[in-house]
Amino acid sequence: MNARAPAAAAFLALGAMLGPLPAAAAATPAREGTSPRTTRAAPLRFGLSSAGLSYPFAAAIAQGFEHQAARDGVDAIVLDAQERVQKQANDLEDLVSERVNGIVLMPLDSVIAQSWVNRATAAGIPVVAVGSQVGDPATRPLREVYPRLTALVTQDEVAAGREAGRLALKLLPRNRVARIAIIQGAPGFPEVLQREAGFKQALDAAHVRYRIVASQPGNWSADGADAACQNILAAHPDIDLFFNEADDMAVGCAHAVRAAGAHARLVGIGGSRLAMVSLRAGRIDGTVCYKPRELGELAFDALYGEVTGRKPLHAAFITYRTPGITRANVSACAPQW
Repeated sequence: MNARAPAAAAFLALGAMLGPLPAAAAATPAREGTSPRTTRAAPLRFGLSSAGLSYPFAAAIAQGFEHQAARDGVDAIVLDAQERVQKQANDLEDLVSERVNGIVLMPLDSVIAQSWVNRATAAGIPVVAVGSQVGDPATRPLREVYPRLTALVTQDEVAAGREAGRLALKLLPRNRVARIAIIQGAPGFPEVLQREAGFKQALDAAHVRYRIVASQPGNWSADGADAACQNILAAHPDIDLFFNEADDMAVGCAHAVRAAGAHARLVGIGGSRLAMVSLRAGRIDGTVCYKPRELGELAFDALYGEVTGRKPLHAAFITYRTPGITRANVSACAPQW
């Protein structure tokens, strides 16, 4: 979340695939499995269930969704789960009861979200997941999209983790075993496992000698990471590098590193405005560029194409490029959150 939520390559740009879409969907014949509202003169209604709009990343996704809805004359209903799984369950039930034409879901819990998707699709309402997968990340690879979804629109979190690992390779000592600590997001988010897996893949592929000496959750926040990094530095003052699974946490960890007088390098993920400022100032060393507003736009377009029948999809995986960013190429990432 962050670069959450809270997270994976050949990349598919749905905007290019769909092209410009007309606003009028009223004359489109209804298709099996879609709401009968698609044949009425009234505007289509799409719901977005956000994991928590207090997260800048999630708020940017909502902005992208609303922008596309306004472009195509669709009524947008944006609901804020406020980081509570039960509230998100209630929000999804409300959207189904209101018979919206389609739902975009940014799930707080990827496993529980399966039942929500099943409920909506059984009612003939297509669902697109955004920002995080649906299904157990321990058993379902990111690109193996939950079969009852129209699409999963997200970063390739494993690929992004690999990009962070490639950035780390340039910062680690090569004449000895490097000491690395990982600041994870929060339990229950598949991105935690996916980003860490990709990070380690990059290090292993380069045959670098390293040891993960500590790993603690930072709960996607600067304060959480500050506390976690303080704890780790107290036990391991000679850490060479902190891999933070989100930019907010990298910024918080940077505060702990400076306060401890340590020399650890810092890599994050997300491409946030705060990270870009910190990168230019030399407080962190690298990040991976995410574009949450673009995610919201792509998720809307996927749902619109399905509901109108203009571009039907089934369990499609939709993503975009997420390059690594350092001070040398900081201008290559225009922050969207």
